[in-house]
Amino acid sequence: MEITTNRLIIVPCKEELLSDDVDVSDHINFYLHEIESDPSLIGWGVWLVFLKETNQFIGDIGFKGKPHNGVVEIGYGILNEAQNNGYATEAMEALIHWAFQTKEVVTITAECLSDNKPSIRVLEKLAMLKTDEDEEMMYWERNLEH
Repeated sequence: MEITTNRLIIVPCKEELLSDDVDVSDHINFYLHEIESDPSLIGWGVWLVFLKETNQFIGDIGFKGKPHNGVVEIGYGILNEAQNNGYATEAMEALIHWAFQTKEVVTITAECLSDNKPSIRVLEKLAMLKTDEDEEMMYWERNLEH
């Protein structure tokens, strides 16, 4: 399973894909442990994002578990040195499209810190609609029919 965009290659995270240039954070370690016991989670967790031209790792995106009642939450993290190039928007759009194509997802949700202007811009570009906000967080969603 692989998603290719104009500039990116996006693949579900598996231990054999990890190398010295992939920052293995706590959420990646947790996901790798989870797929050992439940391989059906592959695709519904962490995906690694690489530049197509150089195969350089630039971040990760993914879902926070399998869809529940047609709803899945998405998140992302692009390395500082790769930010402000549109990679987050490009990768997220491709993964949203993939999720809707599975026929298991009708709504994708996301959240970000209220003061995270770059993430807010990405979510707005993805046609995500702000559904709620509190002092710290903003909550977003995009439905299949959008």
